[in-house]
Amino acid sequence: MDRASGVLLAIFSLPSKYGIGTLGDEAYKFVDLLSEASQKYWQVLPITHTSFGNSPYSSISTFAGNPYFIDLDELAKEGFLKEEEYINVDFGYDKNRIDYNKLALNKIPILKKAAERVFKKSKDEVQNFINEHSYFITDYAVFCALKDKYLLKSFNEWPDEFKFKNQDAIDRFIKENKKEIEFYQILQFIFYKQWFKLKKYANEKGIKIIGDMPIYTAYDSCDVWASPEYYQLDENLSPQFVAGCPPDSFSAEGQLWGNPLYNYKYIEDNNFNFFIDKFSHLSNLYDVIRIDHFRGFDSYYCIPYGRTDAKIGEWQIGPGIKLFDAVKAALPNAEFIAEDLGFLTDSVHKLLKDTNFPGMKVLEFGFNHYDKDNTMYLPHTYDENTVAYLGTHDNDTFIGWLNSISKEDADYAIEYLKLNNPAAYHLDAMWVLYNSKSFLTIVMPQDLLGKGSSARINTPSTVSDSNWSYRFLESDLDENMVYLLKKLTVESGRG
Repeated sequence: MDRASGVLLAIFSLPSKYGIGTLGDEAYKFVDLLSEASQKYWQVLPITHTSFGNSPYSSISTFAGNPYFIDLDELAKEGFLKEEEYINVDFGYDKNRIDYNKLALNKIPILKKAAERVFKKSKDEVQNFINEHSYFITDYAVFCALKDKYLLKSFNEWPDEFKFKNQDAIDRFIKENKKEIEFYQILQFIFYKQWFKLKKYANEKGIKIIGDMPIYTAYDSCDVWASPEYYQLDENLSPQFVAGCPPDSFSAEGQLWGNPLYNYKYIEDNNFNFFIDKFSHLSNLYDVIRIDHFRGFDSYYCIPYGRTDAKIGEWQIGPGIKLFDAVKAALPNAEFIAEDLGFLTDSVHKLLKDTNFPGMKVLEFGFNHYDKDNTMYLPHTYDENTVAYLGTHDNDTFIGWLNSISKEDADYAIEYLKLNNPAAYHLDAMWVLYNSKSFLTIVMPQDLLGKGSSARINTPSTVSDSNWSYRFLESDLDENMVYLLKKLTVESGRG
């Protein structure tokens, strides 16, 4: 494997005049920055249509792109919008934070105007897109239109004819709500067109896109509504068990994610086509697929539905290597990274070895005196077939982390990493990371800039306005970042 490096920056965190990062000019500028800095990878997190809490790991569709990422300036360049229709609209006053409520209130009406014009000019092209994406787009569009009709209520609160997807009722609804359903289909046409244009540009610049396959789906999603047989649900379509993690040194109550668990027997009986379809779709969207919560495919934590914490649950056996053998047979050229973090057993280590997927190493995990098995996260132990991070989107920034851990752990980190200058602790730590044996290192702009906890992306098992809302100013992503990245990359032999 060639040594390389890259940057983790979610699309929503890009600078923007319109409330949230988009697939427009700032995304192209960031690709140029990566290229100039000798980077080979851009990790973007999931780009799907999010649901409650705005987490990209809790989407209303495995396949639908996030409409908020659609760039308005790009639509104006193509003649589908006029600047005066959006230039002075209130998308939120805080340039460092996303105001999702204002986006819902003010961006969606603008996108409706654009969608009407796109359909009028490109009807055949839109219809071809709908035909090519029939495996998800009608269910998605109908689901969204029903959510609108029933004021965003969860599908299990809809009238039974829609809750249980009675085909006659659905056909009637489609006929009576043609325009609303077309809007959501056209949104996906616009999103995909902008996404693949950006991806092509990045690939031509020598940048590979790393994207995620979240292990679970939100309960209130078109995936669960349209295909409940793939999930552990009762006769009323309520979850029998939900996903999460047991209590550990990071959380005394564990993590209650609340996603419905898969009906793995049914999935295996159908030759794992459920997952093959997911991976096939994602292999077109991304160059490398990062498999979220990889250990959950070996065994998964099963929490009775209705619990308010994750203290009570049990481990169940997952599909294991049979699933990944089927995926690799169907997609022999796909590239993967396994997020093998959390409580790892011998069987998880064996599964990772059997797949030969690169695993992940998170430096921040190496300095917790409560965890006696954390030496695997110290950089001197990394082997070549790994991807190394200071921290990920679920961790505090390096500076925030160093300032929040115990004095005992901080002193050990400072000594181990040979941190001498407090003003450059983050850069010294990166130097250690870049000189590890891992074939790939991924860092976040927050850490390159030495930002504190206020720049954190997400705090797991919490729902707040500070999660999934941080975004950069244009002045953050500048020539100084290029200089730092290139210096680290070239001097560590990754350029």
